[in-house]
Amino acid sequence: MAVLLSPAAGRGRALAVASSVLDGLRGAGLAPRVLAAATRPDAERQASDAVANGAGAVVAIGGDGAAHAALQAVAGTATPLAVVSAGTGNDLALALGVPADPVTAARAAAADLLAGRSRTIDAGRTAGRWWATVLCCGFDSAVTDRANRLRWPRGRRRYDLAVLAELARLRPYEITLTLDGVERTLPATMIAVGNTAWYGGGLRVCPAADPADGLLDVTVVGPTTRLELVRTKPRLADGSHVGHPAVTVHRAVRVELACAGVTTYADGELLAPLPAITECVPGALTVVGARPAPIS
Repeated sequence: MAVLLSPAAGRGRALAVASSVLDGLRGAGLAPRVLAAATRPDAERQASDAVANGAGAVVAIGGDGAAHAALQAVAGTATPLAVVSAGTGNDLALALGVPADPVTAARAAAADLLAGRSRTIDAGRTAGRWWATVLCCGFDSAVTDRANRLRWPRGRRRYDLAVLAELARLRPYEITLTLDGVERTLPATMIAVGNTAWYGGGLRVCPAADPADGLLDVTVVGPTTRLELVRTKPRLADGSHVGHPAVTVHRAVRVELACAGVTTYADGELLAPLPAITECVPGALTVVGARPAPIS
Protein backbone atom coordinates (compact mmCIF):
# COMPACT_ATOMS: atom_id res chain seq x y z
CA MET A 1 0.00 0.00 0.00
CA ALA A 2 1.07 3.56 -0.64
CA VAL A 3 1.30 5.90 2.35
CA LEU A 4 0.91 9.62 1.81
CA LEU A 5 2.41 11.45 4.79
CA SER A 6 1.96 15.17 5.39
CA PRO A 7 4.83 15.88 7.85
CA ALA A 8 3.67 19.39 8.75
CA ALA A 9 0.04 18.38 9.38
CA GLY A 10 -1.27 19.00 12.87
CA ARG A 11 1.78 21.16 13.62
CA GLY A 12 4.00 18.10 13.31
CA ARG A 13 1.61 15.54 14.82
CA ALA A 14 1.41 13.53 11.60
CA LEU A 15 5.18 13.08 11.56
CA ALA A 16 5.20 12.20 15.26
CA VAL A 17 2.68 9.36 14.85
CA ALA A 18 3.93 8.07 11.49
CA SER A 19 6.28 5.40 12.88
CA SER A 20 3.59 3.94 15.13
CA VAL A 21 1.08 3.93 12.30
CA LEU A 22 3.51 2.19 9.94
CA ASP A 23 4.36 -0.37 12.63
CA GLY A 24 0.64 -1.03 13.09
CA LEU A 25 0.19 -1.66 9.37
CA ARG A 26 3.24 -3.93 9.21
CA GLY A 27 2.09 -5.78 12.32
CA ALA A 28 -1.15 -6.59 10.51
CA GLY A 29 0.82 -8.17 7.68
CA LEU A 30 0.65 -5.28 5.21
CA ALA A 31 3.52 -3.68 3.31
CA PRO A 32 3.32 0.12 3.52
CA ARG A 33 5.52 2.26 1.28
CA VAL A 34 5.85 5.92 2.18
CA LEU A 35 5.72 8.27 -0.79
CA ALA A 36 8.60 10.74 -0.53
CA ALA A 37 6.79 13.82 -1.84
CA ALA A 38 7.82 17.37 -0.94
CA THR A 39 4.90 19.21 -2.56
CA ARG A 40 1.19 18.56 -3.03
CA PRO A 41 1.45 18.18 -6.83
CA ASP A 42 4.29 15.70 -6.34
CA ALA A 43 2.26 13.82 -3.74
CA GLU A 44 -0.70 13.59 -6.09
CA ARG A 45 1.49 12.41 -8.95
CA GLN A 46 3.22 9.73 -6.85
CA ALA A 47 -0.08 8.52 -5.42
CA SER A 48 -1.57 8.29 -8.93
CA ASP A 49 1.48 6.33 -10.09
CA ALA A 50 1.11 3.97 -7.13
CA VAL A 51 -2.55 3.35 -7.96
CA ALA A 52 -1.70 2.79 -11.64
CA ASN A 53 0.95 0.27 -10.57
CA GLY A 54 -1.51 -1.75 -8.51
CA ALA A 55 -1.27 -0.43 -4.95
CA GLY A 56 -3.78 -2.21 -2.73
CA ALA A 57 -4.75 1.04 -0.99
CA VAL A 58 -3.63 4.61 -0.37
CA VAL A 59 -3.28 5.67 3.27
CA ALA A 60 -3.35 9.41 4.03
CA ILE A 61 -1.67 10.36 7.32
CA GLY A 62 -2.48 13.96 8.17
CA GLY A 63 -5.51 16.20 7.93
CA ASP A 64 -8.01 17.04 5.23
CA GLY A 65 -5.22 18.35 2.99
CA ALA A 66 -3.50 14.95 2.94
CA ALA A 67 -6.81 13.21 2.28
CA HIS A 68 -7.56 15.68 -0.52
CA ALA A 69 -4.23 14.90 -2.21
CA ALA A 70 -4.83 11.15 -1.93
CA LEU A 71 -8.35 11.60 -3.25
CA GLN A 72 -7.01 12.82 -6.59
CA ALA A 73 -5.42 9.40 -7.08
CA VAL A 74 -8.12 7.04 -5.81
CA ALA A 75 -11.46 8.69 -6.66
CA GLY A 76 -13.06 7.08 -9.66
CA THR A 77 -11.03 3.89 -9.16
CA ALA A 78 -11.54 0.72 -7.12
CA THR A 79 -8.46 1.47 -4.97
CA PRO A 80 -9.57 2.21 -1.41
CA LEU A 81 -8.58 5.20 0.69
CA ALA A 82 -7.70 4.92 4.37
CA VAL A 83 -7.64 8.14 6.40
CA VAL A 84 -5.47 8.39 9.51
CA SER A 85 -6.38 11.66 11.17
CA ALA A 86 -3.41 13.61 12.48
CA GLY A 87 -4.07 17.11 11.16
CA THR A 88 -5.50 20.39 12.33
CA GLY A 89 -8.74 19.75 10.44
CA ASN A 90 -9.93 16.14 10.25
CA ASP A 91 -13.41 16.64 8.86
CA LEU A 92 -13.37 13.72 6.42
CA ALA A 93 -12.27 11.34 9.16
CA LEU A 94 -15.05 12.69 11.38
CA ALA A 95 -17.64 12.21 8.65
CA LEU A 96 -16.48 8.65 7.96
CA GLY A 97 -16.40 7.61 11.61
CA VAL A 98 -12.66 6.91 11.51
CA PRO A 99 -11.19 6.29 15.01
CA ALA A 100 -9.55 9.44 16.34
CA ASP A 101 -6.47 7.59 17.57
CA PRO A 102 -4.08 7.22 14.58
CA VAL A 103 -2.84 3.71 15.45
CA THR A 104 -6.39 2.47 16.06
CA ALA A 105 -7.40 4.01 12.72
CA ALA A 106 -4.54 2.22 10.95
CA ARG A 107 -5.50 -1.11 12.51
CA ALA A 108 -9.14 -0.62 11.52
CA ALA A 109 -8.10 0.05 7.93
CA ALA A 110 -5.82 -3.00 7.93
CA ALA A 111 -8.59 -5.21 9.31
CA ASP A 112 -10.96 -4.08 6.55
CA LEU A 113 -8.38 -4.64 3.83
CA LEU A 114 -7.52 -8.13 5.06
CA ALA A 115 -11.20 -9.04 5.36
CA GLY A 116 -12.10 -7.55 1.98
CA ARG A 117 -14.49 -5.01 3.56
CA SER A 118 -15.04 -1.50 2.23
CA ARG A 119 -17.62 1.27 1.82
CA THR A 120 -18.32 3.38 -1.21
CA ILE A 121 -19.31 7.01 -0.88
CA ASP A 122 -19.98 9.88 -3.23
CA ALA A 123 -17.44 12.55 -4.13
CA GLY A 124 -17.70 16.03 -5.56
CA ARG A 125 -15.92 17.00 -8.75
CA THR A 126 -15.21 20.63 -9.62
CA ALA A 127 -12.95 22.00 -12.37
CA GLY A 128 -11.37 18.59 -12.85
CA ARG A 129 -10.59 18.05 -9.16
CA TRP A 130 -12.13 15.68 -6.64
CA TRP A 131 -13.22 16.60 -3.13
CA ALA A 132 -15.01 14.77 -0.35
CA THR A 133 -16.23 17.14 2.39
CA VAL A 134 -17.47 20.70 1.71
CA LEU A 135 -16.92 23.29 -1.01
CA CYS A 136 -17.43 26.88 0.11
CA CYS A 137 -17.41 30.32 -1.44
CA GLY A 138 -18.19 33.84 -0.31
CA PHE A 139 -17.26 35.12 3.13
CA ASP A 140 -15.36 31.97 4.12
CA SER A 141 -13.31 31.82 0.93
CA ALA A 142 -12.54 35.55 1.20
CA VAL A 143 -11.24 35.00 4.74
CA THR A 144 -9.02 32.14 3.59
CA ASP A 145 -7.76 34.16 0.62
CA ARG A 146 -6.80 37.00 2.96
CA ALA A 147 -5.21 34.68 5.53
CA ASN A 148 -3.08 33.10 2.81
CA ARG A 149 -1.83 36.55 1.78
CA LEU A 150 -0.84 37.57 5.30
CA ARG A 151 2.71 36.95 6.46
CA TRP A 152 2.04 37.94 10.07
CA PRO A 153 0.95 36.84 12.60
CA ARG A 154 1.57 33.10 12.40
CA GLY A 155 -0.77 30.24 13.17
CA ARG A 156 -4.41 30.60 14.17
CA ARG A 157 -4.07 34.34 14.92
CA ARG A 158 -3.46 35.02 11.24
CA TYR A 159 -6.83 33.48 10.41
CA ASP A 160 -8.50 35.42 13.23
CA LEU A 161 -7.07 38.67 11.85
CA ALA A 162 -8.38 37.78 8.40
CA VAL A 163 -11.85 37.19 9.86
CA LEU A 164 -11.84 40.64 11.47
CA ALA A 165 -10.69 42.28 8.23
CA GLU A 166 -13.41 40.59 6.18
CA LEU A 167 -16.07 41.37 8.78
CA ALA A 168 -15.15 45.04 8.46
CA ARG A 169 -15.95 44.94 4.74
CA LEU A 170 -18.85 42.46 4.98
CA ARG A 171 -21.27 42.67 2.10
CA PRO A 172 -23.47 40.15 0.28
CA TYR A 173 -22.22 38.72 -3.00
CA GLU A 174 -24.49 38.64 -6.03
CA ILE A 175 -24.14 34.96 -6.85
CA THR A 176 -25.79 33.12 -9.70
CA LEU A 177 -26.71 29.70 -8.36
CA THR A 178 -27.96 26.99 -10.71
CA LEU A 179 -29.25 23.78 -9.15
CA ASP A 180 -29.92 20.93 -11.59
CA GLY A 181 -30.58 23.45 -14.34
CA VAL A 182 -32.74 25.87 -12.34
CA GLU A 183 -30.99 29.25 -12.26
CA ARG A 184 -31.41 32.11 -9.83
CA THR A 185 -29.31 35.13 -8.90
CA LEU A 186 -29.39 36.00 -5.22
CA PRO A 187 -27.49 37.99 -2.61
CA ALA A 188 -25.55 35.67 -0.32
CA THR A 189 -22.98 36.04 2.43
CA MET A 190 -21.67 32.55 1.71
CA ILE A 191 -22.62 29.26 0.09
CA ALA A 192 -21.47 25.83 1.24
CA VAL A 193 -21.89 22.74 -0.94
CA GLY A 194 -21.63 19.62 1.17
CA ASN A 195 -20.96 16.01 0.33
CA THR A 196 -20.49 15.46 4.06
CA ALA A 197 -21.62 17.58 7.00
CA TRP A 198 -18.44 19.00 8.46
CA TYR A 199 -15.87 21.62 7.53
CA GLY A 200 -13.57 24.07 9.29
CA GLY A 201 -12.50 21.59 11.98
CA GLY A 202 -15.82 20.15 13.09
CA LEU A 203 -18.43 22.73 12.04
CA ARG A 204 -21.65 21.12 10.74
CA VAL A 205 -22.30 23.58 7.95
CA CYS A 206 -24.37 21.05 5.97
CA PRO A 207 -25.72 19.03 8.90
CA ALA A 208 -27.96 16.64 6.95
CA ALA A 209 -25.48 15.88 4.15
CA ASP A 210 -25.23 12.15 3.44
CA PRO A 211 -22.22 11.04 1.36
CA ALA A 212 -24.10 8.02 0.06
CA ASP A 213 -27.33 9.58 -1.24
CA GLY A 214 -26.10 10.78 -4.65
CA LEU A 215 -26.88 14.41 -3.79
CA LEU A 216 -25.04 17.51 -2.61
CA ASP A 217 -26.50 19.63 0.19
CA VAL A 218 -26.32 23.36 -0.52
CA THR A 219 -26.44 25.72 2.47
CA VAL A 220 -27.04 29.34 1.46
CA VAL A 221 -26.49 32.11 4.01
CA GLY A 222 -28.29 35.19 2.76
CA PRO A 223 -27.56 38.83 3.58
CA THR A 224 -26.82 39.40 7.25
CA THR A 225 -25.20 41.90 9.57
CA ARG A 226 -21.77 41.59 11.17
CA LEU A 227 -23.32 41.15 14.60
CA GLU A 228 -25.77 38.50 13.42
CA LEU A 229 -23.03 36.59 11.62
CA VAL A 230 -20.89 36.53 14.77
CA ARG A 231 -23.90 35.52 16.89
CA THR A 232 -24.87 32.70 14.56
CA LYS A 233 -21.42 31.16 14.04
CA PRO A 234 -21.50 29.10 17.30
CA ARG A 235 -24.63 27.39 15.97
CA LEU A 236 -22.47 25.78 13.27
CA ALA A 237 -21.14 23.43 15.93
CA ASP A 238 -24.43 21.53 16.13
CA GLY A 239 -25.95 22.49 12.78
CA SER A 240 -28.79 24.51 14.29
CA HIS A 241 -27.87 27.50 12.10
CA VAL A 242 -30.04 26.02 9.35
CA GLY A 243 -33.06 27.19 11.35
CA HIS A 244 -31.99 30.83 11.06
CA PRO A 245 -34.25 32.94 8.80
CA ALA A 246 -31.28 33.98 6.64
CA VAL A 247 -30.33 30.36 5.88
CA THR A 248 -31.84 28.09 3.24
CA VAL A 249 -30.91 24.52 2.38
CA HIS A 250 -31.20 22.85 -1.02
CA ARG A 251 -30.17 19.55 -2.62
CA ALA A 252 -28.92 18.90 -6.12
CA VAL A 253 -26.72 16.64 -8.22
CA ARG A 254 -25.22 19.50 -10.25
CA VAL A 255 -24.40 22.87 -8.73
CA GLU A 256 -23.24 25.82 -10.82
CA LEU A 257 -21.86 28.93 -9.12
CA ALA A 258 -20.93 32.22 -10.76
CA CYS A 259 -19.70 35.46 -9.19
CA ALA A 260 -16.86 37.72 -10.28
CA GLY A 261 -13.79 37.80 -8.03
CA VAL A 262 -14.79 34.86 -5.83
CA THR A 263 -12.78 31.68 -5.33
CA THR A 264 -13.82 28.27 -4.02
CA TYR A 265 -12.18 26.03 -1.45
CA ALA A 266 -12.96 22.36 -0.86
CA ASP A 267 -11.50 20.07 1.81
CA GLY A 268 -9.84 23.27 3.00
CA GLU A 269 -7.80 23.54 -0.21
CA LEU A 270 -7.95 26.18 -2.93
CA LEU A 271 -9.98 24.70 -5.76
CA ALA A 272 -11.05 27.09 -8.51
CA PRO A 273 -12.29 30.62 -9.22
CA LEU A 274 -15.92 31.14 -10.11
CA PRO A 275 -17.67 30.40 -12.38
CA ALA A 276 -17.42 26.71 -11.59
CA ILE A 277 -19.55 23.63 -12.10
CA THR A 278 -19.72 20.96 -9.40
CA GLU A 279 -21.20 17.51 -9.79
CA CYS A 280 -21.87 14.76 -7.29
CA VAL A 281 -20.37 11.49 -8.55
CA PRO A 282 -22.16 8.61 -6.78
CA GLY A 283 -19.96 5.87 -5.34
CA ALA A 284 -16.78 7.48 -6.67
CA LEU A 285 -14.74 6.79 -3.54
CA THR A 286 -14.00 3.49 -1.81
CA VAL A 287 -12.94 3.78 1.83
CA VAL A 288 -11.67 1.37 4.49
CA GLY A 289 -11.33 1.72 8.24
CA ALA A 290 -14.49 3.83 8.29
CA ARG A 291 -17.85 3.52 9.95
CA PRO A 292 -20.73 5.87 9.12
CA ALA A 293 -20.96 8.84 11.47
CA PRO A 294 -24.52 9.57 12.62
CA ILE A 295 -26.46 12.18 10.63
CA SER A 296 -28.96 14.34 12.48
